[in-house]
Amino acid sequence: MLPLDGITVVTLEQAVAAPFASRQLADLGARVIKVERPGTGDFARQYDSAAKGMSSHFVWLNRSKESITLDLQHPDGKFILDKILSEADVFIQNLKPGAVDRLGFCSDVLKEKYPQLIICGISGYGSYGPYKDKKAYDLLIQCETGVVSITGTEETPSKAGISIADIAAGMYAYSGILTALISRFKTGKGQVLEVSMLEALGEWMGYPLYYSEYGGSEPKRTGASHATIYPYGPFLAGDEKLVFMGIQNEREWANFCEIVLEDPALKADTSFNSNARRLANSSQLKEIIDAVFQNLSAEAIISRLEKAEIANAHLNTVQEFVNHPQLKIRNRWRHVQSPAGMLKALIPPVTFEDLEPAMNPIPTVGEHTESILKEFGIDASTIDKYRTTGVL
Repeated sequence: MLPLDGITVVTLEQAVAAPFASRQLADLGARVIKVERPGTGDFARQYDSAAKGMSSHFVWLNRSKESITLDLQHPDGKFILDKILSEADVFIQNLKPGAVDRLGFCSDVLKEKYPQLIICGISGYGSYGPYKDKKAYDLLIQCETGVVSITGTEETPSKAGISIADIAAGMYAYSGILTALISRFKTGKGQVLEVSMLEALGEWMGYPLYYSEYGGSEPKRTGASHATIYPYGPFLAGDEKLVFMGIQNEREWANFCEIVLEDPALKADTSFNSNARRLANSSQLKEIIDAVFQNLSAEAIISRLEKAEIANAHLNTVQEFVNHPQLKIRNRWRHVQSPAGMLKALIPPVTFEDLEPAMNPIPTVGEHTESILKEFGIDASTIDKYRTTGVL
């Protein structure tokens, strides 16, 4: 028995944010019925074909779900969705602004018809305000929140390499829905909640926000280095490999001087005896560090850093992360069935002592249409009619 067994989630979802939220609910045992466009389905199915002919995005976000196809422009399609929602616990949508309202499924209507229903809308900028109808893709939200302005090198602003705006919105939708389920357990009533990508990623901008608002300057773009701490970031070893490290306090600075640089006198040098001074004189300090590191291999540097109890990391490729020894020893990988065969999948990062998450198959477009319709009392002849008229 998983925590969300017995909970039914219905989704009108595309791409990343909403599917990320609903997949995590599915991981905890919720039944997720994904309503897709007849024929093509969720457009993320066509992003690429890297995962044995399937989209890498879709594989990541859509295991353990049931897929039903409905043409929601057709009255019969709307009738079927309404019938399913009448028995659902959660409704999630991230269609373009206003689309769900035009279909007749706005939150006010659903709240009145189904007071037990938890209704979650995910959008780029929220349900009102001057930006409410503006298209919102992950890159654009990273720009609007200032993420791109502080990411990259001094010469080249860059976006994060993964969809952090979508992921942030999906995470807050997921936690918000869990909160609403707890509230409903106490009150018996559903909730209406909305999550905007702008506000979700804005929460993640807390440190640079306060630094800029009250510090009198914007954080600098420093590549993989830290804007306000030094030394913190990549350093080149003698074997041309990068070692990443970070010094957080004066105890670590002293250990770094004594054990890593083998220069105990340096820890008392007034040019470097506080983080502010090390940051102000970073160019000079980098020359000192480079002079030592150019005579050592990356593994030798990491060995010294470990001995000095200073945080460090290899620069892994994605494939090296897949083969990471820590993931292997902690048994983090499972296999999920898909239309293309078995695929590897990481289990969710929250580890319960006595619960194994649901890791069920990834559906084809409309795979469960007939079984769901029959479950809701629609007979075979009516299903055939729906197919003929293009409802399914």
